[in-house]
Amino acid sequence: MTTAPAAPAPIAFLKGHGTENDFVIVPDPENALELPASVVARLCDRRAGIGGDGLLHVVRSAAHPDAHAMADRTEWFMDYRNADGSVAEMCGNGVRVFARYLQHAGLTDGGDLDIATRGGVKRVHLDKDGGITVSMGRAVLPGGEVTVSVGERSWPARNVNMGNPHAVAFVEDLAHAGNLYTAPPFSPATAYPDGVNVEFVVDRGPGHVAMRVHERGAAETRSCGTGACAVAVAAARRDGQDPGVTGTPVTYTVDVLGGRLVITELPDGSIEMTGPAVIVAEGRIDPSWLESLESGGA
Repeated sequence: MTTAPAAPAPIAFLKGHGTENDFVIVPDPENALELPASVVARLCDRRAGIGGDGLLHVVRSAAHPDAHAMADRTEWFMDYRNADGSVAEMCGNGVRVFARYLQHAGLTDGGDLDIATRGGVKRVHLDKDGGITVSMGRAVLPGGEVTVSVGERSWPARNVNMGNPHAVAFVEDLAHAGNLYTAPPFSPATAYPDGVNVEFVVDRGPGHVAMRVHERGAAETRSCGTGACAVAVAAARRDGQDPGVTGTPVTYTVDVLGGRLVITELPDGSIEMTGPAVIVAEGRIDPSWLESLESGGA
């Protein structure tokens, strides 16, 4: 009597969002899953997959080659992928959702914890009121003029790097950003050799702005955490405020399509972002469907 081979085990996933920037979460502590770009893109597909602006691959730092160097500082690595499957350095909303998942799974009790990312180790604080504050590191402001365009309109943009690249343009009306289905052209091309996240910003009041964003590899999203940080820094410099010079923290409220984030730049240059993060569902990925994707099927 022959024994039929055991069926492959279903793969667990969760769905979460931070200010409606939504993610497929795939727990894989020992980095045992193969997640090529084509599979990630299908998982993030809103019709043929689960749907999301990106994927959070939850891996122990010691188990992933991109995080080995950070394993002595923190147990968990956020292996972040854009919706098209490309690898990204960092995602601010993603870090908050990643932290919420660790709390949801009983892997942290809350309070302070560190999370490894390709943009470095990020300190996270889970507030008792449900908000999550992330220490996003320091902004880098490369020199040189940058211009972004939509149709016949063009604007000067501030080049801000938050561990990933951003071009921040202040506009009269957010509708001028167009549909943001495709990446807005920018110049010079040498400013962003690997592409860029583009933020369009309007003023709502003192210390209060609103933005729309085209995220590299994901088109327009409802929110972008690193983008909100880049916008706050760009707005502060435009408004003549630099905490590194004055010694006084600067806080901006940044409205995104999916909600509101509060960004504070401290005198030492570090930036804190506070906002919500929610786990909305759990499920299982059909392993036969996943195998068909890996073999080139539909």
